[in-house]
This record gives sequence, structure tokens and C-alpha cells, in this order.
Amino acid sequence: MLKHWLLERLADFNNRTAIIFDDSPISYSQLLEIKKSWQSFIEKTNVSAGEVVAIDSDYTPDSIALLLALIANKNIIVPLSPSIKQQKDSFMEIAKVDYIIRPNVDKEVIRPFIVSSESYELYEKLRQNDAPGLVLFSSGSTGKSKAIVLNFNRLMDKFFKKRKAMSTVCFLMFDHIGGINTLLSTMANGGILVPVSDRFPESVCSLIEKYQLQLLPTSPTFLNMLLISRAYEKYNLSSLSLITYGTEPMPNSTLKELHKHLPKCRLKQTYGLSELGILSTQSQNNDSLWMKMGGDGYQLKVVDGILWIKSESAMLGYLNAPSPFDEEGWMNTRDKVEVDGEYFKILGRETDIINVGGEKVYAAEIESVILEIPNIKDVAVSGKTNPLTGQVVYAKVAVIEEEDIKSLRRKIKKHCQTRLAAYKVPAYIELCHTTFHSARFKKQKKTA
Repeated sequence: MLKHWLLERLADFNNRTAIIFDDSPISYSQLLEIKKSWQSFIEKTNVSAGEVVAIDSDYTPDSIALLLALIANKNIIVPLSPSIKQQKDSFMEIAKVDYIIRPNVDKEVIRPFIVSSESYELYEKLRQNDAPGLVLFSSGSTGKSKAIVLNFNRLMDKFFKKRKAMSTVCFLMFDHIGGINTLLSTMANGGILVPVSDRFPESVCSLIEKYQLQLLPTSPTFLNMLLISRAYEKYNLSSLSLITYGTEPMPNSTLKELHKHLPKCRLKQTYGLSELGILSTQSQNNDSLWMKMGGDGYQLKVVDGILWIKSESAMLGYLNAPSPFDEEGWMNTRDKVEVDGEYFKILGRETDIINVGGEKVYAAEIESVILEIPNIKDVAVSGKTNPLTGQVVYAKVAVIEEEDIKSLRRKIKKHCQTRLAAYKVPAYIELCHTTFHSARFKKQKKTA
């Protein structure tokens, strides 16, 4: 069993509350007792170091304790949250999972129907280094999901330096780099983790009020839903001192509106990729999209307006795709950025740029302007093929209350014409009644 500084530190926190789950507080000492039980269980069921184990669960005391036990056992861990139900079988096949454990259903180890006798070179590297591993799958928003292999020791070591302990909403998924980052950061500092029963504004705000939570790590999509729902008016959110947002571009209009309604809460933009980890960031101010980025273990450079990053905690590689790193270890993030001294502004993914007659259009800018319009609930902007200009701007909108589509289109175009260059004004506007976000609360777009 691996003796790691993180496990030793958790023991030092002793009777501090580690998790509040189903209204029941669980201390760090109790969590480690649950971890010992899982440790004994995986020993009895002959789960050996270096084998690939899927945890089929969201955040619970058992799933977190099992994660710690598998780290100590030096396993390669594949977390699978309920959000990827349709993809679980294919993900397990790609990852060549040896065992599946569903900690909250029954305490048994299940072997997949087909277990490959072959292994991956990346797995062998982890085994040779006696290191636990982590396999995360990309969202697949730009194509097939990629299986990302990380050294768990490197991820944990980023949190060795102690910081302020905070009570935190477990919003980002258990199988997402942001969720893993939240879990490790909170526990390394003796904070409190509070899993959510669902990820909608009323439930999240209720939880913040009930347990006086301090930190909400989330996405711009959720924050826009929060503003539309006005749930911040129904619940006392005075304990909330920090909201961090990332995973997708933040519309400036959403950020300014959020700051207006929660003026005492610090708003901090985050940046990271599963392949590279989460960088340290510092927003210029609460209603600014400019931020400093980097921190220990990261190097940044901008080439032709594109951000490149080199990371000490970078992934080992993909299981099902070529390595994205160049010979010196730099990765092209595909994110277009502006630079002003020490500050960066993320404009959007290079692949999401709309090319209108040679002019570059960023979806986030147009979305931000459209969200300023009364009665707009959500918007997703993408490019639509056009024989004359290559592409034109296409906007899918959802409204709060039903509205005539012709008058809605006129209203949107009129507002955009006062705020945007002519080539940025949507040529096509479609009224939709479906959600534009994935189960990870990240906006989904499709170029037509």
C-alpha cells in the first residue's frame, strides 16, 4: 500500500468534518475508516496493484473512500459518473478495465464481460514507477472522446502547499478534471465537501444556504441558469465568498450581471485542460474576463494568437489518439487569446471560430450581446455554411416566455446591429425549446 503525504495529512485532520452527505456529517477519521474497509475489501477480492478499476458512481463517502483506497493500492482508476451513462461500456472497453466497482449499489467487484489480455504502454509506465493512475475521458465536443492517462501522484503533489480550508459545493463531475481538482484541493486543506443531489439552481442555492458553504466551482452555463432562475433571491447566499467558473468561455454580460447581484462574492475565472491540469489564475477584477495564468510547474507562450502550455503535471498521453505534445513537451491548446502585459483573455477555441468572408467571429462575443436582450433564456452561436461568405452566424435561442418568432428575430437583429459589426449579426436565428448544455453543464454547439 502506498504511503502518501495526502493520506497522512487526512489523518491529521481527525475529527474535522470532511463530507456532508444526505444531511449527515462525516469526519476525516470516519472517512479513513471507510477507506480502510475498502482497502480490506480490494485485498480480499485480489485486486492487484497496477490493475485498471472503474468506479461507477457520483460523489459519495464510499466513492471518495474507495478512490483513496485504490490510490493507496496503486491502481489505475477510471471514474465513471452518471452523466456518461450511454458511453460507459465503450469507455470501459477503451480503458481495458479489469474490474468495475459500484460502491453505492452493492459491495462487490464485477469483471467486465470481455477483458483484454493486452495492455497499454502508458499503463506499463505507471506500473514501472509504482504510481497510481487516472483515466479521464474528454467531453467529445469536437469529435470522439479521448482517453487521457494521468499520473495520480503528480496531480496530488500540486496540493502539497497548504491553503485556506473552505466548505465547497461538489458541482463539477466526479470524472471531470475540475471535479478531481476540487476534491483534492478541498481535502488537502481540511475543507468540507458537500455533494449535490442535482445540479440545478434551486437545489444548489438551497445547499449553500443550509450549510453556509463558501465555494462554488461551476460553469458559465450554470451561472446563466442561476441568473434566469433568480434563485439567488430566494436563498441566503451570504456565506458564499468565492465562485470559480471555467470549462467554456464566459459571456461578459453574464459575468457583469452576476457581479451586480452577488457584489460581495469574489468571481474567479479558472483555466485548465484534462491533458495539462488546472492552472493557477487571478482575475483582474470581479467583472473582467482578463486574468493572470500559470503558477508553479507551468510555462505559457502565445504563437500566432494561440495559447501553448507546458506542464509538469501533464498527462502521459492518450490511449486512443496520437500525443498532442511537441518534442519539447508543449501542447497547442487551440484556444485563441489576447494578451495585455501579464493578463490573458480567452476568446474561444480555434475550431469554434466562425469565418465570415475572411473575418473571424467569436461565438462568445455574440452570445454575450444576445443575452443582454430581455426574455432571452439561453443562446448558442455557431457557423452555418454559406456559398458567398464561407460561413454566416447562426444563433439558436431559448426564451423565458413564449414570443412570436418574427418579432423575436427583429428584436435580436436590431440589438446586435447597435453593438456589433455587420458581419457578426446573426443571419439565421432559430427558436429552440431544448437545452443547449450537456450533462456536464457545458454549452453544446454544432456547425451547420
